[in-house]
Amino acid sequence: MAADGESSNFLYEDKLTQEEKGGAGTENKDENDLVLSDVTVEEWIEKQEFKSTKDVEVPQKMSDRVIGQDRAVDVMKKAAAQKRHMMLIGEPGTGKSMLANSMVEYLPKEELQDIVAYSNPEDENEPRVRVFPAGRGKQVVAQQKAQAAAQKTQKNSSYMYACAGIVILGFLGTILLSNYYILFISLFAVMIILLFARNPVMTRNDSSYVPKLLVGHDANDMPPFVDATGTHSGALLGDVRHDPYQSGGLETPAHNRLEAGDIHRANKGVLYIDEINTLRMESQQSLLTAMQEHKMAITGQSERSSGALVKSEPVPCDFVLVCAGNLDAMKGMHPALRSRIRGYGYEIYMRTTMPDTDQHRTDIVRFVAQEVRKDEKIPHFDKFAVGEVIKEAQRRAGRKGRLTLRFRELGGLIRVAGDLAVSRSAGIVTRDDVLAAMVNARSLEQQMADRQIESSKAYQLFNIEGAKVGQVNGLAALDPGTGMAEYSGIMLPIVAEVTPAQVKDGGKLIATGKLGEIAKEAVDNITAVIKKFSDKKMSEMDVHLEYIGTYDGVEGDSASITMTTVILSAMENIPIRQDLAMTGSLNVRGRVLPVGAVTAKLEAAASSGIKIALVPADNVKDVMIRNKYYKTMDVYGVTTYRDVAEYAFVDCPEKTALLERLLPLNPDGKSTAFKLEPPKEYDYSEEELALEKQLDEEGRKPPEEPVPAPAEPVPEEVPAAEPAPEPAPTTKSE
Repeated sequence: MAADGESSNFLYEDKLTQEEKGGAGTENKDENDLVLSDVTVEEWIEKQEFKSTKDVEVPQKMSDRVIGQDRAVDVMKKAAAQKRHMMLIGEPGTGKSMLANSMVEYLPKEELQDIVAYSNPEDENEPRVRVFPAGRGKQVVAQQKAQAAAQKTQKNSSYMYACAGIVILGFLGTILLSNYYILFISLFAVMIILLFARNPVMTRNDSSYVPKLLVGHDANDMPPFVDATGTHSGALLGDVRHDPYQSGGLETPAHNRLEAGDIHRANKGVLYIDEINTLRMESQQSLLTAMQEHKMAITGQSERSSGALVKSEPVPCDFVLVCAGNLDAMKGMHPALRSRIRGYGYEIYMRTTMPDTDQHRTDIVRFVAQEVRKDEKIPHFDKFAVGEVIKEAQRRAGRKGRLTLRFRELGGLIRVAGDLAVSRSAGIVTRDDVLAAMVNARSLEQQMADRQIESSKAYQLFNIEGAKVGQVNGLAALDPGTGMAEYSGIMLPIVAEVTPAQVKDGGKLIATGKLGEIAKEAVDNITAVIKKFSDKKMSEMDVHLEYIGTYDGVEGDSASITMTTVILSAMENIPIRQDLAMTGSLNVRGRVLPVGAVTAKLEAAASSGIKIALVPADNVKDVMIRNKYYKTMDVYGVTTYRDVAEYAFVDCPEKTALLERLLPLNPDGKSTAFKLEPPKEYDYSEEELALEKQLDEEGRKPPEEPVPAPAEPVPEEVPAAEPAPEPAPTTKSE
């Protein structure tokens, strides 16, 4: 659990900061010139001409379906044209695999190759390898198989003729000499021929020497795209199958036991490896060799297998490597492999959000249509349901004016909404289905957070009524850690108690609850504010600070204003409102600083029954909670700790005295706190509701079967005329 949802990865934060400022880290070169949409999603969707996603055209090229990664697409096209390697780094669901898959559409039109393995009479353990144009290798192998089958048939026919001749001679000898032993001897000879002549010991049959097609293509095939994610060394680099019969004429020739690896199947195409850091270092080294040499022999990967003795001639593997992963993938990469990509290719950091423009909203409309067509099991979405998906994309972005690019999770929401429509036999997905799907499509982390809130309520670990001294409701976020989901908010109750110092002038602050390094430093920072503005001497008392229920630990500094409030409450004996919750960092001068995961924290507060929530003023632009939460909870933005104290403490003489001491934090002596106004709710008109109903009814109708054309009358049979005689050939004179 992290009190500050975004402080766990400083590199990620640094990149986001660059993108927000439009500096060197901005991926879309024209992002600063983009004009954000100035209308609500409901007003925007009403003006759109399409009625449902059935009317939305989906691009044919896969690269045109990649949304929000403009720079990555441009780099991919350049890399494909020059056959450069690429490394894609970013969170799951941001389009890495789709971008890699689309690369084959832009590779140079080279002639694909068929790769065929032959037996080597000089050395059985070193099969020969030959390369043919696409389609030719299949023909060569088919011809060899046909030739071997013909030879086998011819040999079998010879055996049958010989057996028939021996039997005939046996019958004749028996008749002429009246000796039945001659017939028995002939039959015995036939049996010997059938047993040994057709299956000779120590001799392989003709089909054993037929070449094997390792890699085959058709003449008009696209360049191959091979996904080698999670493969072991044998599947990636090729392998030689074990042969249990290694003598006696029963062994399988080495060339027939060769198995091409993914690097060979990706010849003249793209080799894609996700989570490249999970690949063993030895395999990464071999992969680097293949990238440098453009060819690699196939050998047995297991030392205990008979295939370990086999090593083929070098097999072509001229591929473009596209590897992907999260930020930690770079730590597990072979340094030489990454150096090869950097020196002969591109590194791309995938975006997680994009500006909320009219064009990007249109892109999400197209994305919904793509998902419906790809799934093939759910009905189309009406325009108002698409509008709800866009609003969810805004919320998951975590910042106003942005849309999320984690489309895999958004696709899950689309499918759940479609399943709900199917369950009620609806012909189209409506906005009610999408709203219901938001509950059913919650991430595991969100379900765990909801369960934790329910458990805390049941055991009264936090209160939402009255006022108490030394107890406050903080807000925190569960860090998914895997990058597979957004942050989930939870309540973070904190209590404090003050006791006389055990040693004269040796008072100390004791914080428990498995605090991380940043959280411990935050405790040290807030003591500067407490010492400056409290009229109590901390040196004369021990302050005990306890985080309730933090079994997995606490990290981050977003609980700074919460800790300051509960400590001052215990020291000054000022009650704290229990229907109030807060989150925010605090510097040593008393200014409230922004934190992460504000939307998730506020939704957790509202779900817990909190009536007032305090967030940093700089985070107000990031608040994207749903309208229903504004009906039960007021949200205030605060700039200094004086603003926090003004709302957190119950009115009393001690509070008035504290506010007087905190006046220097506000330059003009006035409160800078302000209340967030909920966004305007959109009322759907009667025409829009009627359109939604009409689309639903149209979707329920079964597709109309084509009306068969009327049959044409069959003409009566007419006796066929005799063919006219052919004219006599004429000779043309010179």
